[in-house]
Formats: sequence, C-alpha cells, structure tokens
Amino acid sequence: MSSSPYKWGVVLIACMAIFIIVLDSSAMNVAISTLVVELNTSLSVIQAIIALYALIIASFMLLGSKIQDILGRKKTFMVGLMVYASGTIIATLSINAGMLLLGWAVLEGIGAAMILPATTTLVGASYEGKDKVTAFGIWGGIAAVGAAVGPIVGGVFTTYLSWRLVFGSELIFVVIILLFRHYLTESKPTLKWKDLDIVGALLSIVSLILIVLGILLLTKPQNWEYVSVLVVSGSILFVIFLLWERRRINRGLEPLSDITLLKNRVFGLGNLNSVIQQIPLAGFLFIIPVFLQQVTKLNAFDTGLALLPASVTILIFSLIGAKLSSALESKYIVMIGFVVAAAGTYILGGVFNLNTQIIDLVPGTVVFGVGIGLLLSQLTNLTMSAAGDDQETDASGLLNCFKNLGYSLGTALIGVLLLLGIFGGLTSGIETSGVAGNMSTQQIQDGLMSYVEKMQTGTPPIPPELVPYSTQIINSSISSAMKQTFTVLSLILLLGFITSIFLPSTKKAD
Repeated sequence: MSSSPYKWGVVLIACMAIFIIVLDSSAMNVAISTLVVELNTSLSVIQAIIALYALIIASFMLLGSKIQDILGRKKTFMVGLMVYASGTIIATLSINAGMLLLGWAVLEGIGAAMILPATTTLVGASYEGKDKVTAFGIWGGIAAVGAAVGPIVGGVFTTYLSWRLVFGSELIFVVIILLFRHYLTESKPTLKWKDLDIVGALLSIVSLILIVLGILLLTKPQNWEYVSVLVVSGSILFVIFLLWERRRINRGLEPLSDITLLKNRVFGLGNLNSVIQQIPLAGFLFIIPVFLQQVTKLNAFDTGLALLPASVTILIFSLIGAKLSSALESKYIVMIGFVVAAAGTYILGGVFNLNTQIIDLVPGTVVFGVGIGLLLSQLTNLTMSAAGDDQETDASGLLNCFKNLGYSLGTALIGVLLLLGIFGGLTSGIETSGVAGNMSTQQIQDGLMSYVEKMQTGTPPIPPELVPYSTQIINSSISSAMKQTFTVLSLILLLGFITSIFLPSTKKAD
C-alpha cells in the first residue's frame, strides 16, 4: 500500500503516463498531410511510422514487464519515462522522417512498453478492495479518453500552432511526473540480469512483430498476399515461444513470462474479454474520424469535438462502474457493459450517409461510451485479481500485450470491414442509380473503390470523371458499408457478453 498522504497520487501519476502514450497516435492521425509536407516525405512513410509505434509497444511489452523483476517497478517506470522523454524531444525537433521514426516509433515505443505494465503493477500494489476497483476504473477510463480527445489536441495544434507541440506538450506531463515521483512505491528486485530469458524475449518480440504487422497489412488489399505468410510465421514462432517458456518453467529456470497464468480461468477469460473490448473501441476511434473528415469534410478540431460525448461518457461510467462493483458483482457489470456497448454500435450503424451531422452521432456514441466505460471499470482489476503478488509483473505484461494486440486488430479489422462493405454497397448502389453513359459498371466500381482507399489517407475523394455518377452511389455505398461494419462490431461485443458468462463471480475471483 502507498504511504503517501494523498492516496490517489499513484493512480494520477499512472493516468498521466498512460494519457500521453495513447495521445500520440490519435492526435497525430489528423496531422498526416502536414507531416508529409513539412518533413518532405511520403504518405506511406508517415503511415508506417504510426503503425510501427503501436507495433513496438506490443512486441516489447513482455520484456518491458519482466524488467520490473530486475530493476523494481518504480525504477522500471522511471527508466521507461526517460527513454520516452528522449524520444519525445527527438520527435519534437524532427527535421525528417528518419528522426520522427527514431524519436516517436522506436524510443517512445520502447519507453511505453516499459511504462504501461509498470503502471498496472504500481496501481495494483498501491490499493486494495474498493479503492483498487476505483483506481483501475480511473486508469482504464483515462486511457480511452486520451485516445478520444487526441484528435481535438492534434487538430488545435496542427491547425493553429504546430504539430510539434503535440509531442512538446507531453514533456510537461513528464516534468510533473518527475516532481511527484515520491508517490510511487518501489518493489524489491527478485532477479538479476543473468536470469533474463534472452531467447524467450527474442521469440516473443519477433513473433508479435510478425503477427501485428500481418494484421496491420489487412488494411491494404494490395498487400493481402503477405498477410497469411506473416501471421502464420508469427503464430508458429509464438507457439515455439510458449513451448520454450514451458520448458524453462519445468526446468526451474526463470521464464520471460509465467504462461501458467493463462490456465487460470479468471485471467484467461479476463484477457480474452479485454481483447474483445479493445477491437470495437479501436474501430470506433478509427472509423468516426475517417468518416467525419473525408465524407462530411469536418476539420480536425470539429472531428475531435464529435468524439467528446463518447470520451466524457466513458470517463464518467468508468467511475460509476467502479462504484457499482460494491453492490453488483464485476462479472455482471462486464456482461451489462458488453450488451450496452453492442446496442451503441447497432444504433450508430443506421445514421451514416452523405448528410450525416454531428448531432446524429451523439445518441449512439453516448450509449457506446456507457458500455465501454463499464467494461473499462472492471476488466483490468478482475483480470489482475487472478495473479498472486509474485505474479503481478508477468500478469501486467501479458494483459497489456493482449490489449495492444486487440487494439491493433481492431484498427486493421475496421478498415477491412469498411472496404468490403463499400464494395458490396457499390454494386447495389450502381444497380439502383440507373447509371448509363460511356463508363461501364466495372469502370465505375474500380474508380469508386480507388476513391474509398484514398478516402482513408486524406486524398481528395471523388475523381472528376465519376462526379456525374457519384452522389447517389456513394451515399448508398457508405450507408450500406457503415451499417454492415457496425453490425459486425455489435456481434463482436455480443461475443464478449457470451464469454463473460463463463467468468467466475467476483467473490470467487477474489
């Protein structure tokens, strides 16, 4: 338990750390075009840097977690913060894409991989009972809010000041954390560097890089031929990693991660539900900005405002959910959260067309936010409750690793669903529009599919030659595709409801 006179100091520091980590990607997504111009590079390079940031966090997570057993959780957090800060400085001062890659994707990514699992164990070790549920509820809510308000921050800085201030402003949070680091409690190191499982670390990093890279390539149809190779290769290496870890455990050697935790019903289902919850959240935060900026032509700032009702609702119900756990078992709050979030995505599926306004999105985003807030208030604490005191670092590493994989999968999956949905919508749209003229149906399909792909990158959408045919077809296609996409997200959330039925009761879990 924390000896600090202010008991919420630890969770506030953890929240500041996780806020700046999740802020990067969502804030910089609205600055892509500006980065291309100012760094004299290409769109594909900037997109690769953004993808690599999430990739490095996920793939280095298990190693970053294990280092806590060698350095202690507070020292690991502080070292990660320093690595992250150095990357932030380089990213702020970037004069080319190479500097941005080094600062943002590499150094910030490695720093984040050390910080994230450390925040989980710091919060878990500093609170007990209801306070722990509340702390993890705040922690989870701030993570989602950081992703949701990122477009506002990025829009303001990019439009009115400079994108560099997105990174530069993070240094303010770093300084505040350093000033109040005395709130953090240290853990006694239990391992030495010679005990570190180097082979396991390499296997986990390479396997997860291949898997996540394969997932990310799903958003580019021209690269689909490589997806199966990368995912299968990564999966094979990950199985080898699991076998290697089991071998080390059986021989009494220290594994990179205690994979026996996955056999625990609470921990295994908690991780599965965390992945399921992350997929729609990532998809929501990806598809709404794309639609608002590229279809309704809102600027970055207004797009961020459109996400504000969801982010505020998520934070509020993260706190309410934590309070509810004193009267209702966590299992049932999770079940309710999945059903409510599914209802939100279903409502959203029916409101998208060329004339959609921000106000049309509010009911669905608020209902979705209620469900996600309830889930975030419970899942981390419920999952971590399955780990003993000597397993906290391994548990936090596995949990954060799976959550980042879920987020990557959600970002990739939503793009694929959108492309497939619009392709199907194009056919019906062309048929119902009565297209005639010099262009064949196939030519129009090819042209509009090109429009859809370019729409996701900020390229001016409709080719001039397609304008006479475009309005009715595009409207029909977008409505159809968004409805199909959000219906799939609803089904994924209902799958989470089904899996949560098998969670033990909170009393048994504790």
